[in-house]
This record gives sequence, C-alpha cells and structure tokens, in this order.
Amino acid sequence: MLIRFVVDNVFSFGSQKEFNTLPNKRLKTLNSHKYNLDGFELLKMSSIYGANGAGKSNLVKSLSLFQSLVVNEEIPYELKDTQFKFKRKDNSEKQTFAIEFFQENIPFYYGIELIENIIMTEELYISGLGQSKDILLFERKTDIEEKTTIKFPDEFENDDKSVLLKDILLEEFVKPNEPVLKLLANRDNKFLKDSKKAFCWFNETLQIITPKSKPVALAHRIDKEKKFKKYAQDLMSSFNVGITSLKSEKKKIKEFFGEDNQDEVDNLIKKVEDSPKKMIGMRMTSGDELIVVKEGGEVWVKKLKIEHKSNQEKIMFDLDEESDGTIRLLDFVPAFQSVIKEAKVYIVDEIERSIHPLLIKELVRKFSEDTNTKGQLIFTTHESNLLDQELFRQDEIWFAEKDLNGITDLYSLSDFKEHKTIDIRKGYLNGRYGSIPFLGNLKDLKWHKYDSN
Repeated sequence: MLIRFVVDNVFSFGSQKEFNTLPNKRLKTLNSHKYNLDGFELLKMSSIYGANGAGKSNLVKSLSLFQSLVVNEEIPYELKDTQFKFKRKDNSEKQTFAIEFFQENIPFYYGIELIENIIMTEELYISGLGQSKDILLFERKTDIEEKTTIKFPDEFENDDKSVLLKDILLEEFVKPNEPVLKLLANRDNKFLKDSKKAFCWFNETLQIITPKSKPVALAHRIDKEKKFKKYAQDLMSSFNVGITSLKSEKKKIKEFFGEDNQDEVDNLIKKVEDSPKKMIGMRMTSGDELIVVKEGGEVWVKKLKIEHKSNQEKIMFDLDEESDGTIRLLDFVPAFQSVIKEAKVYIVDEIERSIHPLLIKELVRKFSEDTNTKGQLIFTTHESNLLDQELFRQDEIWFAEKDLNGITDLYSLSDFKEHKTIDIRKGYLNGRYGSIPFLGNLKDLKWHKYDSN
C-alpha cells in the first residue's frame, strides 16, 4: 500500500511536493474506503485532476522512473536532464525521490537523492509512521569523489560474516550511479530480509499503467486460466462493445511463421529455452502481442482473438481490428482483477483515454462501492463526471496546478472543507478549486488575421 510519495526538482516539481493516501480525520463519508493496517488507515482510491501541462502526468512519470531506477539498478535514460528547468530559489541541483509504503504489513520509508546522475544518498528504514522512531535498515552515502559507504544496523555490523559481505559488495559491486536496494535484496543474509520485502514492493506490488502500456501475456492467461478467462469475458461483455468471447489462437511455431523463416524460428526457440519461464512475449507493429511458449515439449505461438456477434453470426477479430477504446478496456482487464483481490497499488495515467465517460464512471463506481477490494487505485484524469462525492471522499480527490514560476503544486479537495452534499463537479468547472485551463487567450485569438489571402 502506498502511504506517500515525495518528489523534488524533477520535471515541473521545482520544490518539494507530496502526494499521499492519508484520510482526513474530520471526514466521515465513505468509511469503507479506508483500509486499516494494524491501526493505521489508508485510502483505497485517489483521482488527480489538472489542466493540460499542469504536471499530473509528471507525478506518474516521476514515480515510474523511480521504480525503474530501483528495479533495473541504473539511472533511466529518461531521468537524465529532468531537473526543473526554471530557476529554483535554492539553486540546488539535487533531485529527490522519497516514498513511504506498506509491504507485508511492514511500513517502509525509502529515499534517494541524486546530483548529476550520481546517487549521493540512498536510505531504507522501517517507518515509525510518525508515532515511533524509524528503524535503520541501511544508509548509503556517496561523496564528491564518488566513494561510497554503507551503514547497517548494529547487529549487522557486529556480525563477522555480514561485515565480510559488506566489504565485498563495496569493493566489487556498488557503483556511484546505481542504487543498492536490489543488490542487497538478492543477498542471502538474515539481516537483509526486510530489504528483500521493500524491493518486492517496487518489483511486484507497484503497477503503473500509462496510455502506452499493454497487458502482458493476455493470450497465455486466456489459454491457461479458466477463471481468468471467464472473468475477462464477462467484464468485456458487460461493457456492451459487442464482444462475446475471448480466445487464444494457438499454433506450433513452425506452422505460425512458416517453413521459409527457419533462422527466425530457431532464434525464437533458443530465446524461449533460455528464458526462466520458458516463455517470451513479442509486440507486433499492429499492436498484437504474440506469446511464444514451450509446453508439452513443443514451442507454441499464442495470439489473442476477439469474438463479436452480429445477429446470429459470430466472427473472430484480431486486436488491430478493434477500436482504441476496446483495446484500452482490455488493458484494464488484468488490472482490475488484481486490484480487487490483491494488495497491489495501481497507478493509471489518463484512465479515461479513449473510453466513453459513462462507461469509465461505472467502472470506477464498481470499484468504489465494492467493500471487499484489497488494493489501491490511483489515477489521473480530465473526466469531470467522476467528481462525485458518492464515488470519492474529498481526501481522495487531488488537483495539480502550476504557479507563476512554473512549479506544480499538489493539493487535496479536503483542503477546501466543502460540505459533503455540494456539487463539486460544478465548482471545479467554475474554477473554484483551480487546476483548470485558462481560456482567455484562446477566446481573444483573432485567427483569421493569419489568412494568407
């Protein structure tokens, strides 16, 4: 579960800003939206609004790059040169990412500070949640000469075997431009078990869906998991977009690619054999995903097919024959199954992209009203129809807005102390909470003066 995310000097975040899922204690509505983790409460939903260019997608991008940094053990190329471009008050070049989260009912705090693509500070603590002292798991420092030191708890530092491990890691593995969380998580050491749990949050619990994201191995899951297939078919059918069935077309690899592509076939078979799960995915230029998998001694190619019904006739379609909206809905099929039954954190950028407003509202409503969900759903949107206090608590609605210095500010609707019966959609569209486009310049634009005649 995500508690809070703090970012500073990244993209439009020219000063330190925080997004959190902490419930406002004065609000008494939708109490079923509060998860209780050993007495600590967190919200299950959040929507983030803002005009184009206000910075709401930058929040998702920042978190995605932070995740990539941790999981891939290297600074993503996309993160380089992402410092706030306008002048900062402190003139600091330091970039900060910090996050607080629950994993396996343990609250963690993890933070990284970068300067010119060097990790100056990296630290992991068991968080005291503001109620007790934080417990050190490790603290890593890199000086201006790019020499790195790591501090561990006393029980680690007093264990001869662990000290030897630390010396080996510092001498052979730790690099100034690479985080060490994954490195420590992969070590077989009794004092590093909590580091392994913290890394698991980044690697498995946190799931980020962008407008370009695609679900992985959907054709394989449709083929092998009967319950998932039934759920996926029922969900897509409920959207009333004409889909009656989802099927996985399965062919032997040589049959699929043909006899004239033997070199390509042999190369794919080798990749499958070398892969840990004996399976690889391929994204075609059309957008279709092919799953190449070894089963029963044979290598197969699986492709998702979608059945539509017109009168009494049933026809199978490829994915590239479907509308953008239908494909986007397919993107959400695995996500919503996971977030309702597992303690996953799903961050969705532009949840309404290509989807009818009424449909996305009903999908969000279903999650909102379900009292048995396990995970968190957090998304950015422009869709004002979702601004409904029957769906969201006021502390679950956030806004992103840039100030005159180009700095993105983040704030919650609960800061305005509105009555629980007020029409917040109308207030938002009237500019009551900020975070909407200013259209005065467009209104005054005399575009016919640019005519060439």
